[in-house]
Amino acid sequence: MQSVRGSDGTRYLLVKRSSEASLVRDPSTGEEQYLPNDNLDPVGESPLSAAAAGVSPEVRRAVLACRDERSLGLLVEFADRGGLSVRTLLDAYDLCESDLHGLVAEFRAAGLLAEATVAGERGYEPTDEALAVVERLRG
Repeated sequence: MQSVRGSDGTRYLLVKRSSEASLVRDPSTGEEQYLPNDNLDPVGESPLSAAAAGVSPEVRRAVLACRDERSLGLLVEFADRGGLSVRTLLDAYDLCESDLHGLVAEFRAAGLLAEATVAGERGYEPTDEALAVVERLRG
């Protein structure tokens, strides 16, 4: 498989090439169509990266930040409970301090959590993006 770009700038995955036209798939929709070979240019991008680009950026960031069920569960907890203090996080969940801070750092870097003061203590709250992503994942 190969990544290609159409004459209009759209990225596609090359499914099958023939002498005059190629079957391509749009990673955003999954739709396939034949396009003339003259309208396609190779792109120096991994076809798997191009396929992943069909998923919205906010969902991709959440999926990449959630490396296992515990991290996904933590993101869901933030979405359901809102802002949580660091003390509450350490008391309520089976995460050691270093694991918790590592996950929080990843979520912050992904734009899913923001620092906040919760009940007068240092804590974190989910961003609007995190709330929307969890809603989409549940849907």
